[in-house]
Amino acid sequence: MRPHTIIEPFRIKSVEAIQFTTREQRETCLREAGNNVFLLHAEDVLIDLLTDSGTGAMSSAQWGALIQGDESYAGSRSFYRFRDVVSDLTGFTHIIPTHQGRAAERILFHSVLKPGDIVPNNTHFDTTRANIETEAAEAVDVVIAEGRVPSLVHPFKGNMDLDALERLLTERGDRVPLVMVTVTNNSGGGQPVSLENLRGVRALCDRFHKPLFLDACRFAENAWFIKAREAEHAHRTPKEIAQEMFSLADGCTMSAKKDGLANIGGFLAMHDDGWAAAARNLLILTEGFPTYGGLAGYDLEAIARGLEEVVEEPYLYYRIRSTAYLGEKLIASGVPIIQPPGGHAIYIDARALLPHIPPLQYPGIACVNALYLEGGVRGVEIGTVMFGRHPDGTETPAAMDLVRLAIPRRVYTQSHIDYVAEVVAAVGQRRDALRGYRMTNAPEALRHFTATFTALD
Repeated sequence: MRPHTIIEPFRIKSVEAIQFTTREQRETCLREAGNNVFLLHAEDVLIDLLTDSGTGAMSSAQWGALIQGDESYAGSRSFYRFRDVVSDLTGFTHIIPTHQGRAAERILFHSVLKPGDIVPNNTHFDTTRANIETEAAEAVDVVIAEGRVPSLVHPFKGNMDLDALERLLTERGDRVPLVMVTVTNNSGGGQPVSLENLRGVRALCDRFHKPLFLDACRFAENAWFIKAREAEHAHRTPKEIAQEMFSLADGCTMSAKKDGLANIGGFLAMHDDGWAAAARNLLILTEGFPTYGGLAGYDLEAIARGLEEVVEEPYLYYRIRSTAYLGEKLIASGVPIIQPPGGHAIYIDARALLPHIPPLQYPGIACVNALYLEGGVRGVEIGTVMFGRHPDGTETPAAMDLVRLAIPRRVYTQSHIDYVAEVVAAVGQRRDALRGYRMTNAPEALRHFTATFTALD
């Protein structure tokens, strides 16, 4: 039996003041930011749920590990500590550090893709898709149908559609250099992938002779969901489950800013000697020597310790349960979200919340901005702004228009989360008064980071 009350499995030893603002101040801040919360000053945000990437709090053990950092340019002791921890967890032969996950993606895709190639995934996230499309290749999403229905409850909505993957490999397999699976599936609501489904993807990859890579940013959260929802694995530790997940793959990209519990860093790992050699050559050109890869030695130490802490059961229970707590409060207030709640974030279904705002008037942006104006809470749109633009410049509605409230690890307490729930509920109560937006300026790629908007009358 676990107590009903969720308690943090840690004590707070240092605090940082946050700044309260008035609605009038927030209106000015948002207007000066072009109605894009990415362009706000962080000090003008009260509760920052823009991302869980690199925004967590490190443990005292991680801070202590920083002192052990060896800053040697080549052959750093800290690299070998990092390599050994990653090797023990993943089993991969080649461990290549990078400054963050998108660097690992860029190096992998630039090394192995050519124009016209296809990379299937359950659902590509923004930087993954952009790095594929930059190589004039095609990113194809093949998540199960249940993963596209926000209100539907399914234990593993991040699963790959095995029939669709088989058809793709049968019909266009000559253009597929590798298959990817994102765990957990960020763009689909932080939804997990079952071990049974990963085994099915592995079998198809073996049949069609394709390497399988994981986007492993949130591997530990995915392992916890497997433990909780696949009965045959209930007796196993999260680390044991994670090790089997990695054993089914030929490589992975990883942002250690998520389940590495660090503020910076990542890695690319694989078995293939030839791909690894090409990746290391590009790493030296763009990131750094292979034993530091754009990171300081103390970063490598922090990541190594974080990867050990992230698979501890008390941490993962608290992490998943506290996220679900926010989801339950939003459901109780009548705000539609992706169900069941994911691991790292709650995803508001902005299209269902604001049905009077067409997708091309960006209901996700309307919801995000309303949350900031209402209570200084910063979330992020995961919808038509992020995914609606195609490489040829055309724009269509994304599969879903969502607002992600990503919860930084070990940062906010239950009272902070209660406050967030109150702010979201207040926005939900005046949903009919919200209006859409028009985009006034945007770059060619990853436009959501720097685009500006004007509110429609």
